[in-house]
Amino acid sequence: MKPMTYHPKIIMAWVKALEGNHEITKWLNENGFAELPIACSAIYLKNEARTWLMENGYPHLLAMINAAEGNLRALRWLEKNNMDLLANMAKAIEDDQNAWAWLKHNATQDLFILTQTIKRIKDGIEEKHNDIHSFGKD
Repeated sequence: MKPMTYHPKIIMAWVKALEGNHEITKWLNENGFAELPIACSAIYLKNEARTWLMENGYPHLLAMINAAEGNLRALRWLEKNNMDLLANMAKAIEDDQNAWAWLKHNATQDLFILTQTIKRIKDGIEEKHNDIHSFGKD
């Protein structure tokens, strides 16, 4: 597994990429952070991005994304491998208030904002999936 240690400015660039900033997405791709735009695609349910994360040393990032979608096996894997930050991010995205409290006390502000952003995106995807007028449009 490749390490996931990023400067707070890179985390905030990841947030902007998640929000759709194409210039920042391009910059991340061109400056050694290709896994972050790929993770954006995985968060937006793109299977080829999920495969890439798994095959290129980021199973822990994929496990966080899967756990944030309610996959308990992925969550247990994170917990078993002592990836408390990623596990609590996933649980917070799934509305676990204890996980939000854990993040508030143990994560940096940039990671808290990243978690909020992923939650907002995941909630939006779920809302679209539950809307009969947008069924099958993503």
